[in-house]
Amino acid sequence: MQLPDMNLLPALDALLRTGSVSGASAELMVSASAMSRTLGRLRRVTGDQLLVPSGRGLTLTPRARELQPRVTAALAEALATLRPPEPADIASVRREFVVRSNDGFTLLAGSALTAKIAREAPGIRLRVVPEGDEEPADLRERIDLDVGAMPELPPDVRSTFLHEHHYVALARRDAPYAREPLTVQRFAALPHLTVSRRGRAFSVVDDRLAELGLSRTVLATVPTLSSACFMALESDVLALLPGEFAAQISRHLPLTILEIPLKLPAVRMEMAWHLRVDADPAHRWLRESLVEIMTGAVR
Repeated sequence: MQLPDMNLLPALDALLRTGSVSGASAELMVSASAMSRTLGRLRRVTGDQLLVPSGRGLTLTPRARELQPRVTAALAEALATLRPPEPADIASVRREFVVRSNDGFTLLAGSALTAKIAREAPGIRLRVVPEGDEEPADLRERIDLDVGAMPELPPDVRSTFLHEHHYVALARRDAPYAREPLTVQRFAALPHLTVSRRGRAFSVVDDRLAELGLSRTVLATVPTLSSACFMALESDVLALLPGEFAAQISRHLPLTILEIPLKLPAVRMEMAWHLRVDADPAHRWLRESLVEIMTGAVR
């Protein structure tokens, strides 16, 4: 099917609204002769005369009067489609956003983000889902925002940096080894607890210890940061956790932070989203809100 020339739509709208070739030509800033030729093309396309002589002027045919509101609406819809999205009236948005992250996100940013939503965007709902075996297709379909340490991302996924964190050791406050700084030898000798959603017991910590001719004993690997904290409360293990998370949790639980006596790389925390929502005003508001909150949370 051959589509009609959509450039005719603004001319048709102007002709039907003004009821005049000269009026339409002035509005669209073309010559009267050019608009007269356009009217001829429109007559051929629509199969109707549209404007016919009436005394000293022109009048709309019944078909033209029928078309007028439809043409105006169609032109407005086409222009709206081709314009960049308007800034979101965030207070009136009704949306659910699915955010994937670990429980560190809920501790560091969850309360502040939900409070901001309640104040500014009460129609938005967050559904936070746990990390798993991430696939790029998740962001293309069911996940709106991914927060965490990102793998290499495909070209159709955008990301932005949130913060860097360093790992620390967390122990119960009355543990016998919690009263003085850890040496490398004591650190390696103590039982450890690690966090891995995939159940991995070994990490860069083991690589650094091996470089020094040392090894450690990992008694357990758990999937969440909070479960590691509660296990550390009830035993003499060292739980290795992100520093900001450890700082927050130690304010509420009788846990103490110990520096790890190894040179460990910082972990970059980012948020990622698919191009399908990159220009969406409400999604942009959510991203900007999270950057603002995370920047304050890790100061």
